[in-house]
Amino acid sequence: MSTQVSQEVVPKTLQARDNEIIRRTANYHPSIWGDQFISHLPKDKVQEAIELQEIEKLREQFKRELLASNSSQKLDLIDAIQRLGVAYHFETEIEEALQHIYNNRIDMEDDDLYNTALGFRLLRQHGYNVSCDIFNKFKDDKGYFKQSNDVRGILGLYEAAHLAVHGEDILDEALAFTTIHLKSMATSPNCPLTPKVSHALKQSIRRGVPRLESRRYISIYQDEPSCNKTLLGLAKLNFNLVQELHKEELSEITR
Repeated sequence: MSTQVSQEVVPKTLQARDNEIIRRTANYHPSIWGDQFISHLPKDKVQEAIELQEIEKLREQFKRELLASNSSQKLDLIDAIQRLGVAYHFETEIEEALQHIYNNRIDMEDDDLYNTALGFRLLRQHGYNVSCDIFNKFKDDKGYFKQSNDVRGILGLYEAAHLAVHGEDILDEALAFTTIHLKSMATSPNCPLTPKVSHALKQSIRRGVPRLESRRYISIYQDEPSCNKTLLGLAKLNFNLVQELHKEELSEITR
């Protein structure tokens, strides 16, 4: 039996190898989300419409409550609005309230540490030119910050100090002063704001990611004595709606 290789087969085999597309292998990382969003089903449109209607109802109700509040209450509510992630619902109301507070900022001279620090932080966050000299009244005759057991005030000053600009020594001093005291307060079993203090020491409001912080703050805000139930209800509905929107977007991207 002949073992001769067919002369017709060899050229075809070689030609096939020459024409073969050589693909580079790559170790692509799998999606960090896996397949969980591929099969995601959008929310029922009727239910979504009901929730949107409820959000609008709560939004209008809270607007009235915000307008009826005094300056000190407005500062607390504006801070809560921002930290709960619903500030975009009240941009006009927030700006008008802060403009009024800024125009009448001479009234801040009689405020306690908490309200002074909160007003300073919110105004600076929104671009108002507020002097850090307003904190001089909380220093003693030797130029040091006065000792205080006011946890809210110390925490407020700590957050305000993170909005310092270059050359504002008093805010640098405030940050050092409040950090030492907050670390001591965080270990005290009698401190009512321990969760807030501990988190602030790890990450100030200034350095937080708003959307991630809003979920964490909802859990804290609902247990506060000053919690506004209308605002809390709005924040929860809004968070769930935004989360559902993100899920739908990820479902489209991962398909």
